Amino acid sequence: MHLLGLPQLRPLAPAAPIIARVLVGVVMAAHGWQKLTEITPAGFGGGMLDGMGVPAPVLVGWIVTLIELVGGVLLVVGGWSRIAALLNAGVLVGAFLLVKIDVGLLAPMGADMPGAELEFALLAGLLVVALLGPGKPSLDHVLGIERGTPTTSDRELTRV
Repeated sequence: MHLLGLPQLRPLAPAAPIIARVLVGVVMAAHGWQKLTEITPAGFGGGMLDGMGVPAPVLVGWIVTLIELVGGVLLVVGGWSRIAALLNAGVLVGAFLLVKIDVGLLAPMGADMPGAELEFALLAGLLVVALLGPGKPSLDHVLGIERGTPTTSDRELTRV
């Protein structure tokens, strides 16, 4: 039964937050870049958000765009990672509650928009970063924001 636990993967566990933050950061930054360059934050806010009754929709459009773009880049480089992860998680929760809650996890065939599966997957990656930190290497470690205290998985690895 020990073999089914795939103990060979344990030494790779410290890479999990690095992989999560970089992959999710790229996706979030891409969404922010798209809002900035193609849709425009004012278009996103004045069009989509205003139609949903969001107060100050253009301002919220700019805030969401900047959180996705700047927060995504910060995740990629590992800077202020926990804050960037939590802010982006807030954007995704808002997207789910405002847009996807009526669609559900998987949209029915022929629906106008996809379900919430992308938001949930990204949210999972962001929670990994928020709870475990950015991992090494990261700008947070270089700047001393993360002190290099071992995570639970690091302590478990030393016992193996």
